[in-house]
Amino acid sequence: MRRGDLLRALESGALLDRLTPVYGKDAPSAAYRLRELALEFQETFPCDDDAETLLFSTPGRTELGGNHTDHQHGHGLAASVNLDTIACVVPNGSRTIRVKSRHHRMAEVDLDELSRRPEETGNSVSLVRGVAARISQLGYQVGGFDAYTTTRVLRGSGLSSSAAFEVLVSTILNHLFCGGALTTTQLAQISQYAENAYFGKPCGLMDQLSCATGGVIAIDFKDPAAPTLRQVQADLDALGYALCVIDSRASHADLTADYAAITREMCQVAACFGREVLGDVDPDQFRRSLSTVRATCGDRAALRAIHFFQDDRRVELERRALEAGDMDAFLHHVRQSGRSSFMYLQNVSNYRESRSQPIALLLAVAEDLLAGQGACRVHGGGFAGTIQAFVPTDALESFVAGMETVTGQGACHVLNFRPVGTTVLVP
Repeated sequence: MRRGDLLRALESGALLDRLTPVYGKDAPSAAYRLRELALEFQETFPCDDDAETLLFSTPGRTELGGNHTDHQHGHGLAASVNLDTIACVVPNGSRTIRVKSRHHRMAEVDLDELSRRPEETGNSVSLVRGVAARISQLGYQVGGFDAYTTTRVLRGSGLSSSAAFEVLVSTILNHLFCGGALTTTQLAQISQYAENAYFGKPCGLMDQLSCATGGVIAIDFKDPAAPTLRQVQADLDALGYALCVIDSRASHADLTADYAAITREMCQVAACFGREVLGDVDPDQFRRSLSTVRATCGDRAALRAIHFFQDDRRVELERRALEAGDMDAFLHHVRQSGRSSFMYLQNVSNYRESRSQPIALLLAVAEDLLAGQGACRVHGGGFAGTIQAFVPTDALESFVAGMETVTGQGACHVLNFRPVGTTVLVP
């Protein structure tokens, strides 16, 4: 759509029918936000009213079950949420991609120089370069574009702001230069490649799949090249519960080594059985060989393996409970998952700084406020970031108020599942 026409359509409400399937009742506010995005794009990348202008949206995600199981080829349960990263995009006819995110420096990538650059490790420009490199490796001729992005996906929150950004860039390139040929699973795999090989974080595939696919999905990662997805129908509001994600407001910028240690130690245990990942290890054989595992890998690695086997099995129980509308059973499994993450996976605190244990503290406060109702657990990668809570709707107001007396205003986010994954809003 031409830039001038796009701005007029967003202002008049002419695009609400297109936005409603993605944003629901929030479509009018989304239209306002998208118009603001297009105006900010113009300030950064001046162009005339005839410029072909596109809008994209990729949601964040919440992990519902399977904490650190995906990278071991296990199972996961996740959902996209109603917080997204959006982009205003104009093809520039060059061999350069320029992406400007609000409050961040410009990421500029020369498409003739797509090799990994060690100095970019941990920076968003590495994600852009990695996505472009992988799509090029798949045989597509990638071209340049200018993009301006803003996000409501909380950074460092376990809602996968990095995965949302990666999948967004993948979606833009897919639409502009691949004819939309790449599937959502391929977009997720391309994005994971960028994060693993270029950004330097050894994440699994669950985050990217959730952002790309949309809705609630159960995932089997037995074959990571072709993961099996199952859509799960779930309506928390109808079941009388709200989903809250509470931001600890603690940075996890220096915690990559802690995340990497989980993957490394689980793989060390798998190696005891001649396997690369725990998903290929027989749980009964592991139990029989626990003394050998302890001697070879240490107790923490053994405990993390115990968490994997228990939480991996728990995902299927959680899925069945949600599909049956059995909230009591689902909440029981959520509590057990949280307990396992705390005791066995040990990703609630980094144990290096006794004065700073924000996730453990928030879990204690949440359990006190819930008073035996609902459930709470560490959310996402852990160590910092957020916790997740399922709160009875009639107790939601007091729960939010109680949490924010500790965290400060605006830290407790009440979220909804989003039915649509990464998408082109305006082609």
